[in-house]
Amino acid sequence: MSGETLQVYFLGTAGALPTPVRNPPCIMIRRGTNTILFDCGEGAQQQMMRARCGFTVDAIFVTHWHADHFLGIFGLVQTMSFNGRTEPLTIYGPVWVHEFVEILKKISRFNLKFSLDSVELSEGSWVRFDGYTVTGFAVSHGLPALGYVLEEDPRPGRFNREQAIELGVPPGPLFGRLQRGETIRVTKDGQDRVIQPSDVMGAARPGRKIVYTGDTRPVIPVLLGYGKDADLLIHDATYDERETKRAAEFYHATAAQAGQAAAAVNARTLALTHISSRYTDTANHMGEAKATFPGIVIVPDDLFMLEIAYRN
Repeated sequence: MSGETLQVYFLGTAGALPTPVRNPPCIMIRRGTNTILFDCGEGAQQQMMRARCGFTVDAIFVTHWHADHFLGIFGLVQTMSFNGRTEPLTIYGPVWVHEFVEILKKISRFNLKFSLDSVELSEGSWVRFDGYTVTGFAVSHGLPALGYVLEEDPRPGRFNREQAIELGVPPGPLFGRLQRGETIRVTKDGQDRVIQPSDVMGAARPGRKIVYTGDTRPVIPVLLGYGKDADLLIHDATYDERETKRAAEFYHATAAQAGQAAAAVNARTLALTHISSRYTDTANHMGEAKATFPGIVIVPDDLFMLEIAYRN
């Protein structure tokens, strides 16, 4: 697990309306050979082609049922079927996800070559994958809506090679068994010894964590419960500070509020997304977020890919 890549593709970073340079919301996260979509706005397929990341998607998580966050699923599912997909696809989301999937099946008017499943999530719901978990948390957007946390399992601690040799473990396969958590037996100075992994392994190290808020007003208390020490916080920053009242009225956040959230959870990197079509320049967003958050701030363009490294 420690060698798995973790890449985030910002396929769509616009607000409710697309622009000539920004598509509706779609975040692709690729961990090793797994690929998950968080939201799938209109035009997501073409963005996948432009990013050269393919159509192999293992699951789709929808934050809420505003059209800019799900319209791309219709075309994507049809393309998957045309391409011969046979593996089931599960769409996760808040209340109404079952109705959405039923409509998707009915309106398509073609025979899918794979099954479509739906799973309704709510605050605290989690989905287990190989080596990581996706957990939903409630956000404030005027209708049932979720953000999501993708969090890897803890990594094993560092292996103390010198200590292992001192205890009588010869270099070779036994090192690997200890690192995999197995107890072994060795003979040193004519005496049999039992060596536990804890004898030669340091404390477990945290895996990587990505938090995606979707559309929301500031929800710092909630983020503190789910997103502490996030390696990447992808936060709604629809408006700059000149539109603070509008942001509250339409259940969105400003860039400064996103910065405050990132500072509160001690994020490493803050990505500002869902940029309103009224802005042709995001310099204000960047400056306002940096004024409230001392870490790394990015306003990713569509198709930007960020690789998440381990903290240590």
